[in-house]
Amino acid sequence: MKFFRSLLAKYMLIIFLAISIVQLSYFAIAAFMFGIGKTDFSSEVLRESEVEEKWLVEAKNIKNVTEETIAQHFKNWEDQYPKSSMFWVSEDGTLLTTLNVTEQLPLKWTPAFTTKFIKDHYGEDPFTVIAFLGQDESNGFIVFEIPREVFNPPLRNVYEQYGNLLIIGVIVIILFFIAISFLFFRGIRKRLLHLQEAMEIRDVDGLPIATKVKKKDEIGQLEQSFNRMVCELRESKNREQKEEQLRRELIANLSHDLRTPLTKIRAQSYSVSKEVISEDGKQAIKAMETSIVNIDALIENLMSYTLLTASKYKFEAKEINVMRFVREQMTTWYPVFEKEGFEIDIELQPFEKNEWQIDPIWLGRIFDNLFQNILRHASSGKYIGVETESTERYDAFIIKDHGNGMKNESNAKGAGIGLSIVEIMVKGMDLDWDIESNESGTKIKIKHYKKNIS
Repeated sequence: MKFFRSLLAKYMLIIFLAISIVQLSYFAIAAFMFGIGKTDFSSEVLRESEVEEKWLVEAKNIKNVTEETIAQHFKNWEDQYPKSSMFWVSEDGTLLTTLNVTEQLPLKWTPAFTTKFIKDHYGEDPFTVIAFLGQDESNGFIVFEIPREVFNPPLRNVYEQYGNLLIIGVIVIILFFIAISFLFFRGIRKRLLHLQEAMEIRDVDGLPIATKVKKKDEIGQLEQSFNRMVCELRESKNREQKEEQLRRELIANLSHDLRTPLTKIRAQSYSVSKEVISEDGKQAIKAMETSIVNIDALIENLMSYTLLTASKYKFEAKEINVMRFVREQMTTWYPVFEKEGFEIDIELQPFEKNEWQIDPIWLGRIFDNLFQNILRHASSGKYIGVETESTERYDAFIIKDHGNGMKNESNAKGAGIGLSIVEIMVKGMDLDWDIESNESGTKIKIKHYKKNIS
């Protein structure tokens, strides 16, 4: 069944074993030890009172008291209790018949020694029973001794004999269980770490790599889900690439197709402007030419953005005098801003090092896009400022305007694409930029970090 292959089933088994391992190991090893000890558990446990009663009764019932009779009596008890010892002392204190006696006994017993013997053996080990022979005391008494261990339960005897071995066996089983548990959880951890590594590894497309599924438990199901996700991501990536390729081709085709009619419209508007028309007509022609220029710039930005995102926009870095380059840019744009009635504030102070390793075409495009945005979106402020800034960390060009800020709506379109192009080109040349914009205007800072400063 699926449940028995799961980690939950294995974990529950470990918990069950953890609860019962000590008891199970104890009984298992005890049973093994009992087998070695060959203990007979079918026999009844001896009781001291029963043995004592039996010894007294049989001694009293002996009629013919002779050494042969007593010797046979001792022999019968030895057959029943192999570990026992017995002896007979006559009425006058003479030690007569003995069997299995190991202690030193006097041949002649005095009343004092008899009293001392009874006192020393009362309640001690071995268990001792003294009984008079026959119906009176004239025949003397017989003594029965047996180790008290024979009265112990068989389990206790085995434990006393093999107790240390039993404890060692239990400890070994517990350690074995701990080792099995450690291997179980280490296996889970190893598989999870393997899955984590698979999630972090990326192929040439930047996608995770499928992992090998070895088991069908919960982690195996997680690995299967991960592999399905990788497959779906790969399919999605392929669809995205195809869609991106179609989008680029569409933009390229549209850019090419739109420029042809725009060129014709521009030519026609120029021809119409040469005709004798009213002042309103001239204003209309001028507005149309402005729209054509804006549309052409938008198409150019759209095409450039597509090429940049596809890493197909040509980039050639070279060392140039950036201060001279920016002055040339301002010379080109100065008449444009002057024509629109802008207040132009230029303060360009040379840097400590004016040579930057950049692509001049890209940097020129950055300034063009920023100046175009000022014309389209900040014309209400009628102000443009270009200045430099030098710190210990970087040199920078600052472009400022007094428009309504980027958060306010503008009737002109295309600023989003223009700034996106600036973002890509700035990062592509290892430069940086900051934008500060509010209702009083916008300030854009193009930074070049010095090499000796991280």
